[in-house]
Amino acid sequence: MRRFLPLILLAAFAGACRRPAPLSAPAPAGLDVAGPDSFTVRLTTTRGAFDVKVHRDWSPRGADRIYWLVNHRFYDGVRFFRVVPNFVVQFGMHGDTAVNRAWKDRRFPDDTVKRGNVRGTLSFATGGANTRTTQLFINLKDNQRLDPLGFSVVGQVVAGMGVVDSLHRGYGDGPPRGKGPSQETIARQGEAYLAREFPQLDKIVTARVVRRWK
Repeated sequence: MRRFLPLILLAAFAGACRRPAPLSAPAPAGLDVAGPDSFTVRLTTTRGAFDVKVHRDWSPRGADRIYWLVNHRFYDGVRFFRVVPNFVVQFGMHGDTAVNRAWKDRRFPDDTVKRGNVRGTLSFATGGANTRTTQLFINLKDNQRLDPLGFSVVGQVVAGMGVVDSLHRGYGDGPPRGKGPSQETIARQGEAYLAREFPQLDKIVTARVVRRWK
């Protein structure tokens, strides 16, 4: 005997098949939704876990963007592609090249710098004014010289800074300063390039919001 799904279920299934993945085609309206006043993100990595508390009053637009990205699993599987001793650990380029293309031009406005870029703080990487997208860095030392350049601190490591310090740093900075990964090549080739040329780079296994404050 043949069994037929109700038309309403067939329509829903067809709609789900056509629906784009949120990371490769995020709805613009959703990116600007305000998140909690503060929240803690636990980043479980190949070296262990560390917690970052994000403060919306420090950098409201930055906090809202992180909240969206973490809740949509953007950082799962992402590599720490730039680890410069006595400076910063940087991450936020996706291993899926389609996702990288989707986010390349999804910039959002800068926030006023309210906190100093001291050791353990989290800020968005930029390529100039109003160019923040998905890349973040953690300061490995006091880097207040970054403050007048517009790097707005959005959060701070509150547990597990030793894990951050232990992330593989053998490749150093990217070209032309060092022999680490090229951001342009990551954008084009994604995880295939990093796994082939820089296999010792540590990565984020999962990034999850574990606590929220309203």
